[in-house]
This record gives sequence, C-alpha cells and structure tokens, in this order.
Amino acid sequence: MGISIILKVAGIGLLVSAALQVMPKQSRDEYSPYVILGGFLVVLLMLLPEIDELFDTVRDIFGF
Repeated sequence: MGISIILKVAGIGLLVSAALQVMPKQSRDEYSPYVILGGFLVVLLMLLPEIDELFDTVRDIFGF
C-alpha cells in the first residue's frame, strides 16, 4: 500500500476542506453536499484496488 496513497487521500481531504471553506464566501452553500460526495467518491475509487487486494488476502487466509 505505501505512504503515497495515504498522502493522496489526505490531499483530497485538504482540497475538499478548502473548497468547503470558500463556498460560503461565494454564496455557493447549496453545492457543499456535492463537493463532499465527489471527494468521497474519488477516494473510494482510489481505494478500490486496495480493498480488492484485502479481500483476496482474507480469502486466501481462510481458504474460501
């Protein structure tokens, strides 16, 4: 997995946080849930290969 994916997730979190701080000043509060959902989906798509590898490892360990 490595530290790079952790840093990428943290970077996306910082970008979403910064966007949420700027939105009220631009009178765009109604888009906040979409920014949060978009950030969550990007992180989820980045982590899908890692989650798949985790499930494969668990299957190998328990013999499924």
